Amino acid sequence: MPVPVPRQRAIPAVESGQAQAAPAVGGPSKEEAVRSEEAGRDEATPADDNDATRNATPAEDAHQGASTTGMSTTGVSTTGTTGATGATGANSATGANGVSCGDAVAAGVGSAHTTLTLLLIEDDPTAAPIVRDVRDSDDRPIRVRTARNLTEAERLLTDDVHCILLDLALPAPGRASAAAGDDDELAVLRHVLRLAPRHAVLALTASGDAERGAEAVRVGAQDYLFKDELDGRLLSRAIRYAVERKRSDTAERRLAEGKLRAQENARLERGLLPTPLLEGSPLRFAARYRPGRSRALLGGDFYDTVRTPDGTVHAMIGDVCGHGPDEAALGVELRIAWRALTLAGLCGDQLLNTLQQVLEHERDDDEIFATLCTVDIAPDGRRAGLCLAGHPAPLIARPDRPARLLPHDNNGPALGLLPGARWPRTQVELGAEWSLMMYTDGLIEGRIGEGRERLGQDGMVEMIRRQLSEGLSGEALLRAAVNEVRELNGGELTDDVAVVLLDRVP
Repeated sequence: MPVPVPRQRAIPAVESGQAQAAPAVGGPSKEEAVRSEEAGRDEATPADDNDATRNATPAEDAHQGASTTGMSTTGVSTTGTTGATGATGANSATGANGVSCGDAVAAGVGSAHTTLTLLLIEDDPTAAPIVRDVRDSDDRPIRVRTARNLTEAERLLTDDVHCILLDLALPAPGRASAAAGDDDELAVLRHVLRLAPRHAVLALTASGDAERGAEAVRVGAQDYLFKDELDGRLLSRAIRYAVERKRSDTAERRLAEGKLRAQENARLERGLLPTPLLEGSPLRFAARYRPGRSRALLGGDFYDTVRTPDGTVHAMIGDVCGHGPDEAALGVELRIAWRALTLAGLCGDQLLNTLQQVLEHERDDDEIFATLCTVDIAPDGRRAGLCLAGHPAPLIARPDRPARLLPHDNNGPALGLLPGARWPRTQVELGAEWSLMMYTDGLIEGRIGEGRERLGQDGMVEMIRRQLSEGLSGEALLRAAVNEVRELNGGELTDDVAVVLLDRVP
């Protein structure tokens, strides 16, 4: 790199024991938890401060255990049996290992040593005693905050709330009553889901109104319960199940979004890599590219090869200082500009001077520069013109003599350093049969072992000579060269590496 100038639901894996429990949804700092508890002290059940430990692991790390959940074709929530237990399934659903799913969830939540916090949104005070008696799998009381309306709920909804228990009979904001003939019976649920998209939600509905509860699950609630069949044990399992399901759904969604972004980026970067235009040329082309950025497909190095109508083959390789996404974008712009200028008939000093103007207009910083090497090979393939702009000289190998570097005495400055600079074109003889290798400095700046010594151009020439003597050529030669440089470096190279090989065989 150039140096810069100064609902038949699938059982989640966490329930079946196939994966570790995902981290808690929310999970504030200790100070936030204390402030939240003080704000709702008159409504929440007291708990020992030692039980307030939070699991701070990011939710993305739980994707191994994420699985898709769904609805049954009957339109009724199928997270458990219908009837007296509502839709929790705590007493009937069983995993593959014979353990109750409710117990598996309880074990998952309890293993995190997280004190759960429940926000009850209910205007009927008779429901509060049952809710306040609910406990987690370690027999610790679940913290409960009570809101009589959505305004209070919004005030009490802090990051340490894990689950919301919502009465579907509450009126939605701006509506007089949910029983007064509203078109949307689940308006209050939709409002809460918009208010708390990262929290698990349990819907509370009237006994026998399973259809409304199932619709609530379809809208976005994790489960539903019947008011008059509520008890502490059932509610405890429902809360823990809802929290785990929300964790699983969140992790799965983030994993899917991450994969989609990675696929889109990969398609974009692959589309930015060049396709050589060599139709009608007897020359053989091979290239090897390895960006220095972790998990990237494109770096600041760039290359291209085209054949013009007169039979001349033009090849180029360059390197923008730095190896981030901005440098990669600038490298693509320079490559596209080079191809357009070459096909328009420009060559040598005139082409490089125009490329410098492109660089000066497109770079974000005046200290950004780029090195470049261009070669134009005559139609007969026996001679070529060479221009160097602060770039390492290409290597040529012929059957009658050892591999060596092409002359580099007329190496001009890198693009973007000196306004009005000139780049002389050197005529070189290639011969009847040859291999021409162009490369970026990432190939020669890797270290040798644990010391400070670098491979350098001399070391690279010796390496290529040896590999050619072993009969390697084309793609195999480039692959072996890059792999050996990595091994000598003791691991991945920190700089981008690009290598282009052109062969002429009579």
